[in-house]
Amino acid sequence: QVQLVESGGGLVQAGGSLRLSCAASGLSFSGYVLGWFRQVPGKEREFVAAISRWSGDSTTYADSVKGRFTISRDNNKLTMYLQMNTLKPEDTAVYYCAADRKINPPTSAIEYAYWGQGTQVTVSS
Repeated sequence: QVQLVESGGGLVQAGGSLRLSCAASGLSFSGYVLGWFRQVPGKEREFVAAISRWSGDSTTYADSVKGRFTISRDNNKLTMYLQMNTLKPEDTAVYYCAADRKINPPTSAIEYAYWGQGTQVTVSS
């Protein structure tokens, strides 16, 4: 049974940093593409970042977070990370991690088969 568990969310002031983690179990972690998405009430789940399988040498970011967020993976620890710097109030959302066996990391939520339960990030102005 595949399980993804996010952690690291919280309340931070604008300009601050947070690091989210996504711990995985029940899957051959290194062979899965991984992604981060976020959602605010009343809006669709929004793509944030994605990382390729195996070494994770290919990453993709939404324009809104490019240069501020960094996605990474540690296959030995079965964990994915999202380092978020220079946070803005508009980054406030529930952040979800996702996994799939596709070859290339998708940027659409519908293409991911497995999801975590989400972690709240709140950025105060």
